[in-house]
Amino acid sequence: MKKNKIKLVIILVLLLLTTGCAKALTDSNNKAVKNEKTGQTLMSNILCKPTNPDTTKIYEEYKVDLSKLPECSKFKVTSGKYEGLWNTFFVKPLAFVLLKLGQLVNNYGLSVIIISLLIRFVAYPITKKTALQSELMKKAQPELNRIQKKYENKKDTDSMMKQNQEMMAVYQKYKINPMSGCLFAFIQLPIFIAFFEAVQRTPVIFEDKFLGLQLGTTPSVGITSPTLYAYLLLMILIAGTTFFSFKMNSTGNMEDPTMKMMPTMMSIMIVVTALFMPTGLGIYWVTSNIFTIIQNTLVKRSKEINGKA
Repeated sequence: MKKNKIKLVIILVLLLLTTGCAKALTDSNNKAVKNEKTGQTLMSNILCKPTNPDTTKIYEEYKVDLSKLPECSKFKVTSGKYEGLWNTFFVKPLAFVLLKLGQLVNNYGLSVIIISLLIRFVAYPITKKTALQSELMKKAQPELNRIQKKYENKKDTDSMMKQNQEMMAVYQKYKINPMSGCLFAFIQLPIFIAFFEAVQRTPVIFEDKFLGLQLGTTPSVGITSPTLYAYLLLMILIAGTTFFSFKMNSTGNMEDPTMKMMPTMMSIMIVVTALFMPTGLGIYWVTSNIFTIIQNTLVKRSKEINGKA
């Protein structure tokens, strides 16, 4: 089992090392070019032609050849040149699905939500196992705390070995695999990056609007617009769902002040980051968090945790 997880980590690392990656459009001073109206950092290797005249004008100003790009409505997974495994198996297929579904439901923001949910449903067997392990870890934590206190002043090799043995016995008692909680984190990272690239590199997506939110606009700019309430609500949802998601997944010693502060600190970090990310990515993040909260609530009430037949 451990060997399989090591292999998974190696594969993901190699995949990320061979990415095509989104490349920021830069000016003559090698500074990233931003759309002043949206705050979005524009990418030079977009997948299809912009539809908004203002966006087109920016690309033409910086000598980006748009003539070879397909219309976004005609984009295919095979469009454009080969850019590595990352683009071939992650970014382009995701962008293609987002585009086709967006055309079907007539809104790319709704497309982001639906695809986010579909991905989470596909990953449900893994995420459910992670949630189960998290809840079992909470049940085992009082016993683990007692063991740690028992050996906190004993640093000799014999005592350390006994502590590890006693802790492993607790893990076996509650059927906990300490490494299993990391599995979804390794899977979630490339999905998050793929969503970021698909939104950033597909003009028709970041130019679209959803419930008053322009998908390419960063909340830091959006809160200065006439529809500022929509962006403020999005930030509140990002903060709230992120906090509760981290809180529900916390498995460390919650008597430790540092561990108690972890959900708050992580949430603040995510919120600050989200301020300068495209709104489309924020919608993905909120959708994924809400799914996690509902899933963990159901797991918490399940017979696997409560021991009911």
